[in-house]
Amino acid sequence: MAYKAQYYPGKTSVAQNRKKFMDPSYKLEKIRSLSDDDVVIMLGHRAPGSAYKTIHPPLKEGGEPDDPIRKIVEPTAGAAAGDRIRYCQFTDSMFYAPAVPYLRSWMAATRYRGVDPGTLSGRQIVEARERDVEKITKELMETEVYDAARSGLRGCTVHGHSLRLNENGMMFDMLQRVVLDKNGNVYAVKDQVGDPLDRKVNLGKPMSDAELKKRTTIYFIGGVPFRSDAEVVGWVQRIHNERTKCGFAPKL
Repeated sequence: MAYKAQYYPGKTSVAQNRKKFMDPSYKLEKIRSLSDDDVVIMLGHRAPGSAYKTIHPPLKEGGEPDDPIRKIVEPTAGAAAGDRIRYCQFTDSMFYAPAVPYLRSWMAATRYRGVDPGTLSGRQIVEARERDVEKITKELMETEVYDAARSGLRGCTVHGHSLRLNENGMMFDMLQRVVLDKNGNVYAVKDQVGDPLDRKVNLGKPMSDAELKKRTTIYFIGGVPFRSDAEVVGWVQRIHNERTKCGFAPKL
C-alpha cells in the first residue's frame, strides 16, 4: 500500500488548518492581489525591472559534468538562471495569526522546492534563489496564510511583536512598516528591513477576530487550547518520549 502523508494529527480546527496548509495538494485561498512589483519593492532586494544578479552562468551554459541526479531533479527557475540567494522573513502575532513560524517552515518544506527554511524564535525565514523567493513571497502574502494586521514581512527587528497589539488591533512593529489607514485598509510604507517605499502598497482590510479564530493555526487558551486535542497531545508525548529514551530510533 502506498504511503499517504498525513502532515499533522488532530481533529480541532487548528489541527485541520495546519494539515491543509502543509498539504501541497491543497490550493491556498487567495484573499488579495499584489503585483510583481509590489512584492519586489517590499522585499527590497532589487529595483523593479532590474536584472537578476547571478552567482553562476545559466545551467545550460555551465558545461556541468554528466550526473544522473541532474536528470532526475529539475532545477527551479532561479537555479536554472544562476540567481543569487535572497530571502523573505515573516513574523506572526500570537493573537490568532493565520500562520505561526514553525508552520511556515513546515509549509516551505512541503510546498516549495529549492528552499532553506528556518525558524528563529518569533520569526521565520525562507532562503532561495531570488526569482523563486519573489514567487513564494507573492503566494504567501496573497493568500489566507497572511493577514494584513496580524502577519508581517519583516527582514529585521521583529522583537516585541508577539504578545502586543496596538490600540487599533495591528501587531506591534517598532519600525512601523505597515499602517492602518482611515479607510480601513492596511498599507505597507516600508520594505522588510524598514527602508521607506517610494509608493505605498495596499494590503487590504484586516480579517475580523471571528475570521482569524476560524483560520488560525495557533493553539490558544482563548481559542482552541492545545490540550483540547487529544490526538495531537498523544503524538507530541510519543515523539518526546522516543527522542529522549531512544535518540529518535523507535526500534530500540
